[in-house]
Amino acid sequence: MTVLFRLDADARSIARQFGAYSGNDPWAGGHVAPGGFAPVITEGREFVAGPGAARQTRRMVPRLWGVPPPPSASYNARSVLSVANPDSPFWIGNLRNREFRCLVPATSFMVWGSGTDYEGRRLRHWLAPEGEPLFAFAGLWKDSEVPSFALLTRPATDDLRALGCERMPLVLPGHDKARDLWLRGGWDRASALLETDPEAELRELPAPSRA
Repeated sequence: MTVLFRLDADARSIARQFGAYSGNDPWAGGHVAPGGFAPVITEGREFVAGPGAARQTRRMVPRLWGVPPPPSASYNARSVLSVANPDSPFWIGNLRNREFRCLVPATSFMVWGSGTDYEGRRLRHWLAPEGEPLFAFAGLWKDSEVPSFALLTRPATDDLRALGCERMPLVLPGHDKARDLWLRGGWDRASALLETDPEAELRELPAPSRA
């Protein structure tokens, strides 16, 4: 599963691409790792002050990648990065409440492969949808001391299975109809996106120098 992705675009470019109000978001581009902040796009209930905010439904806000584990988890359990079972009681209430769904912008993401390189390290594969320099994952955020998000996942496509990957993040189709459905649709319709293959073919990229 993905434990690293990149967002090589600044806040203004992201907001323009997704029709969102960016406010004073300082994001300048870079990699996103578990426990780090990243901009997400929501139509949720947060109040955003500033000129133009009231006229813009979509808002870009910082969120921490990894939601606190459920109370039943052990005391040293790690934050939860992804939603593998959307029917779980831990997730379903938020998924049915559309204000907690969000878009997570990205320019590429990493999946683990099944082989190793010449130094014996597990292979990493960096991927992005063909022709989409800036795309969005389907995300979900939760209220906590520090509001955080997780990525929705789905079974890997055949191409990714050939690399040794079993699951992958849900890459939304690159048009506003799909994004609107994820942010605004009832769960009975939005959940259909979990069965949707990426609209564009995923191409493999050279590994970023900082990864």
